Amino acid sequence: MKRRNELLGALIAAAVAVSATVAINTASQATQAVDATGGTGTGYLHTSGNKILDSTGATVRLTGLNWFGMETDNKTFHGLWASRTWRQQLDQMAQLGYNTLRVPFSNDALKPDAKATGINDYTNPDLVGLSPLQILDKVIGYAGQKGMRIILDRHRPTSAGQTALWYTASVPESTWINDWKMLAQRYAGNTTVIGADLHNEPHAEGTNPAATGSCWGCGDTTRDWRLAAERAGNAILSVQPNWLIFVEGVSCPSGGLSNVWDGDPSNDEDCGWWGGNLSKAGQFPVRLSVPGRLVYSPHEYATSVYNQPWFSAPDYPANLPGIWDKYWGYLYKQNTAPLMMGEFGTTLANPVDKVWLEKLMAYTGTGVNGISFTYWSWNPNSGDTGGILNDDWTTVNQAKQSILQPYLIPPAGGSGPTTTTTTTTTTTGGGGTGGCKSAWKLDNSWQGGFQGSLTVTNTSTSAANPWTVAFTLPAGVTINNGWNGTFTQSGSTVTVTAPSHAPSLAPGASVSLGFTANGTTSAPSAVTLNQAACTA
Repeated sequence: MKRRNELLGALIAAAVAVSATVAINTASQATQAVDATGGTGTGYLHTSGNKILDSTGATVRLTGLNWFGMETDNKTFHGLWASRTWRQQLDQMAQLGYNTLRVPFSNDALKPDAKATGINDYTNPDLVGLSPLQILDKVIGYAGQKGMRIILDRHRPTSAGQTALWYTASVPESTWINDWKMLAQRYAGNTTVIGADLHNEPHAEGTNPAATGSCWGCGDTTRDWRLAAERAGNAILSVQPNWLIFVEGVSCPSGGLSNVWDGDPSNDEDCGWWGGNLSKAGQFPVRLSVPGRLVYSPHEYATSVYNQPWFSAPDYPANLPGIWDKYWGYLYKQNTAPLMMGEFGTTLANPVDKVWLEKLMAYTGTGVNGISFTYWSWNPNSGDTGGILNDDWTTVNQAKQSILQPYLIPPAGGSGPTTTTTTTTTTTGGGGTGGCKSAWKLDNSWQGGFQGSLTVTNTSTSAANPWTVAFTLPAGVTINNGWNGTFTQSGSTVTVTAPSHAPSLAPGASVSLGFTANGTTSAPSAVTLNQAACTA
C-alpha cells in the first residue's frame, strides 16, 4: 500500500555530461575515522531501552534527512549536476540543523565497474572520474568533519526499482549480505558511519492466501523479513560489531494483500505503509548477536504519497497518535527499542498534510530524548514529496523547514564552516576593541538574481551573544531566502539574527550568512555586528 506513485527521483536523470578529460586515480580510498561530537555524540553509538547513546553514555538524537541518487541510474547523489558544489550542499544541511544523513544505494552502485553520472564537471571537478564508492568516501569524510553521522540504506537490489523482498533472481541474498559486509569493512573505524538500514520498504505482494511478499513472523525463511534481518544484521556485526542495525517494518504482516472482492471484511488484514508496519515486532523481535545494536526504523507518509483511509476519518487528526502507537510507537513507549523514522515526507500541497506533519513531529517529542528521524528528502526531485530544497537545488522550502526546525539538533561538534557556539557573557555592540570584519563571496548569478555568502568575523575581545548582523543592499534588491540565521528586510536594510541553537559568536569566530536575492547582482555594504561597523 506504500507509495503507488513511488518515483524517488529514479526516473529523473538529469542529462549532464561527465567530462572524461580529467585523470583521477580511481583506486578505492576509505576515509579516515573522525569522532563526531556535540549534537551527534562521541564515538560509536549503542542502544539502551528506547534510547541511542554515544560512547560516553550520553543520549543522542539523530535528526537528519535523506540525500538520494546512489540507488538510481546515476549511481551517485542527485544534484551534483547543480550550479553549486557538493560541499556547499553539506554545508547547508548542517547550517539548517540536520545532524545525520541517510544515504540510499542499490547494489548496482557497488559493482567494481559502476560509473557515476550526472556530475557537473564545472562545479564538482573533484568528483569527475571517481567511482560511486569513491564519491561516497568523500561525502562521508566531509560530513564527518562537520560532526554529522551517516546511515547507509540498501534501498533496492538494482537501480530498476523497489522490491517486495530483499533479494531477486539476479541479486540473491548472498550478494545482499556480502555487499553489506564489504561496506562494514570499508568504513571500519570511521565513527561517522554508524550503521546499516538493511533493506528499504519490504512489503506485501500477491493476494492472500497466495502471498509472495515480505511477512513478519510467518516463519517462511524465503519471505520472513524478521528472520532475514537477523541473518544480515548478525553477518554485519560479525565484521563490524559497533554498527547500529536499522530494521524497517513491512506493510502487511502476512506478506500478502487482502482479497477485497470476497465480501468478507473479517479476512482483511490491517496493513500500513511499505516498511511502516512493525505491529508484530513486539511479539517477534529481531534478535541480534551483539546486544544494544537494534534500532527499528518505520516509514510514515502523507496524502501526497497515498491517501490512506485514516486521513479522511471523521476524527482526523485526533486519530493519528493511536495509529502510530499501533504500527510502531508502542516499541518506544514500552521502552523496547529505539526508533528512527527513516523516511517521512510530503509536498504540503494538501492542507491535510500540513496538519499531519505538525502532529507527527509533536508525536516524536522535543529535545534529545525524542524519537530520531531522517526526513525524505533533501532532493527536490522526489516525485511524491518534493524536498527541503526547492527545484533550484539552492533555496529552502521554508514551509517544511519551519515545521521541522524546532526538532532539529544541529551537529554542533562539526569543524566545517558553521557558526561557532559558546556560552559566554552577553555584550552589546561589537564587544571589545576591534569590532568585526566582513567578507563577501558571490557564489552564483543569473538573470534577475544572485546567490552569495557574507562572512562576518568577531574581531573583538568579547563574545557577541546573541549576535545580530545588519547590512544594506541597493534599492530594489530583495532577499529571497537565507540560511544560518533569521533574515528580515526593511527597505534596503537586511537584519540577520542568530539561530536559537547558535546564539553566540565568540572572539575570533565567524558566521557565514548565505542567501539568494532578487535584483541586480551586488555586494552588501555598511555591514555591522551588534551595531558595530565592520571593516572589509
